[in-house]
Amino acid sequence: MNKLKNKVAVITGGNSGIGFGIAEAFKNENVVGTIVGRNKETLASAAAQLGDDFIAINADVTDLADLERVFKETAEKFGKIDVVVANAGAGTTGTVADTTEADFDNTVDLNLKSVYFTVQKALPYMNDGGSVILIGSNAAHRAYPSFGLYGAAKAAVIYLAKAFSNDLIDRKIRVNVITPGTTDTPAFDKFVPAEQIEALKTHFASVMPIGRIGHPSDIGKTAVFLASDDSSFMLGAELLVDGGMTYLSK
Repeated sequence: MNKLKNKVAVITGGNSGIGFGIAEAFKNENVVGTIVGRNKETLASAAAQLGDDFIAINADVTDLADLERVFKETAEKFGKIDVVVANAGAGTTGTVADTTEADFDNTVDLNLKSVYFTVQKALPYMNDGGSVILIGSNAAHRAYPSFGLYGAAKAAVIYLAKAFSNDLIDRKIRVNVITPGTTDTPAFDKFVPAEQIEALKTHFASVMPIGRIGHPSDIGKTAVFLASDDSSFMLGAELLVDGGMTYLSK
């Protein structure tokens, strides 16, 4: 507790899933700050659970003016920002044979371009010595069927942790990336009918070396580490939080 006391954080996509798990972990360490999301209902629900130390801003991370507004309003409310978590994104499916140009642009805009400009727009409002946490995916390391474009975008995000750390070294802003595996989030609803979700989760758990799928809290605990001084010697690093899926699964 209190590793991050009085730190100011912004978590994009903080209204559900992994982003909300990170926000909850930060709240438990006495962080204040902002969660960002597009869905007003889940945003309001998440804000109510987090309490008065967090504000919720309805914004689209693919809109640069929205990103500017997020960081400006956060700084006006809480002061300079210490931690930025560029979490917003979504898994998209399609093969090279059936992906349209619009599909390509939408996937890259949400999962790569928005990450780049989230960090850029945050910089004028950040304290030197702060921490930026990007969210990758083990789809960047394993060629899952129909996840090629999404995996490529996430592979680029993993690279950006290195590039950004190099760019920002004079300000002592550390940039690292967490790479989750299959995690129990509402994203399952987007890929299979409701009656098949539990069976799919059971299947994924059966092929995970650790014997279960991830929880948002698993990612949250890792984010606390990367946001804190405990990771002060880490720059451009990738932490695989995937139950051994990338390196140990067959």
